[in-house]
Amino acid sequence: MELLSVNAGRATAVDYTAAPSGLTGIDKRPVDGPVRIEAPRPGGASGVAGDAVCDLRFHGGADRAAYAFAREDLDAWERELGRTFAPGSFGENLTTRGLDVNNALIGERWRIGDQVVLEVTGGRIPCRTFAGFLEEKGWVRRFNASAAGPGALLRVIVPGEVRAGDRMEIVHRPAHDVTVARLHHAATADRTLLPETLVAAEWMESGLLGLARSYAEKYGEK
Repeated sequence: MELLSVNAGRATAVDYTAAPSGLTGIDKRPVDGPVRIEAPRPGGASGVAGDAVCDLRFHGGADRAAYAFAREDLDAWERELGRTFAPGSFGENLTTRGLDVNNALIGERWRIGDQVVLEVTGGRIPCRTFAGFLEEKGWVRRFNASAAGPGALLRVIVPGEVRAGDRMEIVHRPAHDVTVARLHHAATADRTLLPETLVAAEWMESGLLGLARSYAEKYGEK
């Protein structure tokens, strides 16, 4: 398991984002050399140095400090769409290889290199900006329904520097069975499953946690 690429994006004005600023940092490109990863300060955005997050309603913050997507899943989309996707093409900060990102447990921890430890908090919910960036018809529905999986949102447990080629390893798995893929399916396809995901509540990112709790409260689930 390895970190294939570290990717960062600059704030850019576009006409396809719903961000109030009209800016997006979704166009992420590989960065040479070591890159600092640390938890954003309160009210901060990306945890990856040099990376822009422009819509804090849905992106960035302590429990969405970085986003990982597997090279294997980029390859699957290349085959399906007949396009080429370089690392960072899906707006991910970390492009991995050999790691089953989508079957990671919520709360699972990964060590990258000798120091950095990241914790899985959920999966990516696609948005208008993502669809506009890729220019694929029906992209949100297609992405949600794909077996390729949503990729993993991450919080920073131990900060430090990472670089392309760093070894990755799983150093902790919590005692439940809620994976990134399972939580994503519950949030996007079958919300009756959301109450079951609350066993992972202490590790979940705020947006998905709020959705699961709201559904459980509305329908009387504990």
